[in-house]
Amino acid sequence: MAVVAPLWFADSAPGAAPAPVASSRDVEHARAALTGLETVSGQSIARYYRESFGTAWHDLDRNGCDTRNDVLRRDLHDTVLKDGTNGCKVLAGVLVDPYTGERVEFVSGTDTSVLVQIDHLVPLAWAWRHGAEFWSDQERLAFANDPDNLRATAGAVNQSKGDSGPEEWLPPSEAAHCVYVSDYVAVLDEWDLGVTGEERTALERVLARC
Repeated sequence: MAVVAPLWFADSAPGAAPAPVASSRDVEHARAALTGLETVSGQSIARYYRESFGTAWHDLDRNGCDTRNDVLRRDLHDTVLKDGTNGCKVLAGVLVDPYTGERVEFVSGTDTSVLVQIDHLVPLAWAWRHGAEFWSDQERLAFANDPDNLRATAGAVNQSKGDSGPEEWLPPSEAAHCVYVSDYVAVLDEWDLGVTGEERTALERVLARC
């Protein structure tokens, strides 16, 4: 089972960037890892509840900051941090959405925070149906806060994805497909999650084009 690693933060970066590119090494690793994933039904015995994965945005690495703000500080550029929070709470910043390449201005607030959301690359409900149902509470909490499985993204994009698997949803930008699928498989491999036959075919199809 995976061990959640601390996040690394860059001090600054340009406000716009091309879509991330999957390295040939990452793609080859994903192809090899995919062959070793167990084939499962994709159906759970018990009903999924978000609470099964613990408190949202838990400070699992005990750095004094909740996971949401950790990810915002990692993924946003030109961040403005709130005084008196030990550099934790992000008040504003710029996101170059990894799934569309579009620039999104983030401002913390009741009506504005939702414009940038934190996506679980492998959705929690999806993970529940593919093996997480049988994990311990602590394992599910760790998965929900694993930075390797988290991406800041535009709220509308995150909402369109929901808990869809790779056979149902891929990033709007085709240029992001290889990175998305390579990272997706890496998380499945790290956490010993399985895939259905249809999902395996969808992942193989994308990786074959990378």
